Amino acid sequence: MKLGRNEICPCGSGKKYKRCCMDNKSKQQAEALDDLSNIAATNPNLTLDELHVVAEHKAHEHNNRPNIDFCSLSPSQLANWIYAPFNELTDITINTPNDLSSSPVMSYLKIILDEAMQNNGSFKATATGNLPVKLVKKASTLLPQFAVAKFNIHESISDYAGVNENKFNALHYTRILAEIAELIYRRNGHYHIKKSVQKTYQEQGIQAFFKPMLETAIYQYNWGYLDNWEQEIHLGAFWVFMLWRLQNHSCVNQLLKELKVAFPDLLAEISQDPYFTEEQLLSLLITSRFIDRFLQFWGFIITDQKQGFNRDETPQKVEIQPLLTQTFQFSV
Repeated sequence: MKLGRNEICPCGSGKKYKRCCMDNKSKQQAEALDDLSNIAATNPNLTLDELHVVAEHKAHEHNNRPNIDFCSLSPSQLANWIYAPFNELTDITINTPNDLSSSPVMSYLKIILDEAMQNNGSFKATATGNLPVKLVKKASTLLPQFAVAKFNIHESISDYAGVNENKFNALHYTRILAEIAELIYRRNGHYHIKKSVQKTYQEQGIQAFFKPMLETAIYQYNWGYLDNWEQEIHLGAFWVFMLWRLQNHSCVNQLLKELKVAFPDLLAEISQDPYFTEEQLLSLLITSRFIDRFLQFWGFIITDQKQGFNRDETPQKVEIQPLLTQTFQFSV
């Protein structure tokens, strides 16, 4: 079957074929044939089956060779991070920290579950289907204990406090994740939690839901849900790579540069905008969808909100929190 230009390159790089091996295909084929010819010439007793094994070994060697474009990851390593299921990722260990009180998402989930547990497994939703005001107020009181951007401390401008769920992004995000993860569900004007979830919560505590919520946030949640950017770019596929790089240098600008080199097609997927270049839009999307909402909502980092959007080369730094290093441990 002929490989399409826009299909993922079979080398395992994660790039489209037209941006990766298509232009070098003839050269690569010639080099591979030369290698096999030399091996066959110097080992005349090799059978066709043995030559086939040698060819497979050469391909494996190529796919596991460090690549400077991938920050010295091999194509095989990068392909695993992009395509492997949550529980089959390599070179990264994902743990459940013992103390989740510094995580806004997990703290809000605990409030939601506690409210239901105290009322025989359910509580009344608002007329619009949101969480009740009593619960929203309780969640708002937690803001001072979180390590989040200190600039947004007033409930009218903070993602971590509000007068109702519609004006409380981190809480709304948590409720949506809990529904997608099937920890809660709404029926007949009430939010309910299943008997199995109640039992698990009683026996194991909030830690039992850390990984299910995390997996839901990464693979099932729409990362663009809470913003107004009309860009369908799927950053979630690159979350492990971005997390790994950010743990290394804590610099958003450097992360952007590394993404552009490793995944050049990202810029091509961004629609033109009269006010921003493709690079500026990519930076905005990474900042809003990955940095501010995913990492900060979970309590993994602190950002400096006073910096705003950088059009110059001034480094945008983030402050790595203990919860991040306790959760994600890399072996590369």
